[in-house]
Amino acid sequence: MASVNEILTTHTADYWHALDNLTLSPKDCRKIGLPMSKELIDRERLVVGATIECAKFALNDGISLSTSGGTHHAFADSGEGFCILNDICVASNVLLKEGLAKRILILDLDVHQGNGNASLMANNANVFVMSMHGEKNYPYHKPRSNLDINLPDGTGDDDYLSLLKYHLPKVLDDFNPDFVFYQAGVDVLADDRLGRINLTMNGLYERERYVIETLFNRRLPTVVTMGGGYAPDIDVIVQGHSVVFGVVKALFLK
Repeated sequence: MASVNEILTTHTADYWHALDNLTLSPKDCRKIGLPMSKELIDRERLVVGATIECAKFALNDGISLSTSGGTHHAFADSGEGFCILNDICVASNVLLKEGLAKRILILDLDVHQGNGNASLMANNANVFVMSMHGEKNYPYHKPRSNLDINLPDGTGDDDYLSLLKYHLPKVLDDFNPDFVFYQAGVDVLADDRLGRINLTMNGLYERERYVIETLFNRRLPTVVTMGGGYAPDIDVIVQGHSVVFGVVKALFLK
């Protein structure tokens, strides 16, 4: 579970106090989209703590995957879009504060732009946020990331993968990170209720294979978080999220 001091590397004391005491306004709760409870706040602390722990495992093992995380719509003093605490930004700030990383890439391939990531890291020269997302999808106001790749509705495998394979190596070469957080949302699948992007499961596999192998070959410690997935059939969501685990397993069994 993330400590209060870890949370306060990223979120304001007033916001944390309101969460901890369950005193968020009804309006703020509606923005988040979840009813507040002690159990929910404890869960959020566990999610953040898991991402921090994954980061420390990745420093030793090369890669670590969380079965949660990627709450990229949480801001310093508010949450929205089912996100309360921003686990990736907290973990990034903890790594930087403890001197465990110097230059962090947040690679966000969830279909929704990580507006919280963009806002929280806007003035942090040690963090580069690359977001590849639906241009007309939520959030409707998108703060500028270091690199925003806007995808038109209906983007399919070929165009999606071409853009990714063009931009990611350039970012890695130019920014030269020593640590990566990879937000592996599966709401890019064609079946997703909220995605509006048309990746097939084969396209998703190629995305995960390309990203993981690219980062692995550059010896970049990497944390993978799950991000979004909203297909009507929960089996599709599970299958989609399992793809990246299978890619990592196959890579390490070579």
